[in-house]
Amino acid sequence: MTGLRYVYAVCRPFGTPLQAQLTGIGGAPPALVRHHGLVAVVSTVPEADFSEEALKARLEDLDWLSATARAHQGVIDALTTVTTPLPLRLATVFRDDSALRTMIETREDSFRRLLDRLDGRVEWGVKVYLEEEPAAGPAPAAAAKPASGRDYLRRRREQSHAQEDRWQRAEAFARSLHERLSGPAEDHRLHPPQNAALSGATGRNVLNAAYLVPRAHSEEFVELVDRTKDEEPGIRVELTGPWAAYSFSSDDVAAEDVAAEEVR
Repeated sequence: MTGLRYVYAVCRPFGTPLQAQLTGIGGAPPALVRHHGLVAVVSTVPEADFSEEALKARLEDLDWLSATARAHQGVIDALTTVTTPLPLRLATVFRDDSALRTMIETREDSFRRLLDRLDGRVEWGVKVYLEEEPAAGPAPAAAAKPASGRDYLRRRREQSHAQEDRWQRAEAFARSLHERLSGPAEDHRLHPPQNAALSGATGRNVLNAAYLVPRAHSEEFVELVDRTKDEEPGIRVELTGPWAAYSFSSDDVAAEDVAAEEVR
């Protein structure tokens, strides 16, 4: 079966070995392809799964996609413990090592600039959610039914105003938190709010942000987030990371442009 080169990330040479039990796509340990002082972290994958035509079908298979994404992320996470990786897009593949080396030469300057910028830094994700309003207890019998149409409209207006007040309070909290977190962070990205139907998270997403933080200052950043978690009742703050700096890996022409070099 013909194999293709699947690339997880590009990084600088590193001395600390990856975990002995680490496996990538297809269950095999990832390999290193060195070229021009850079390292591509790769696996050999079957063309039957990763050719352009095969991927069109495979990407509709949610089980396959989930397993592939987990294996991809596992390699990136392992790399993050020993070096600063520049993660590439899921399912970035090349015909062979020669094509891979040509890509490295073409993107070499942008890779080096980004790796210099990201060296010693990690990404932390912070999300703020407005929790669903607790269900009210049984209404008194006298208030169970509006006395008139005017009374009904008044109650609706009050409910609408209350909901709007809660949303404005959550937005103000999110703005304040973002300003506080932007101070110790070297950079940030504000992503669109997540769709609850897709993410499975409860509540309404108010802030969905990523922060680039020096690894040496991560403990202070985490403590700063933790101190905010109980500031506002009904508002939930979630922290994830540390991650490889996905949100900061395409300022230049690197990660996204590499997608154009994928096998056709």
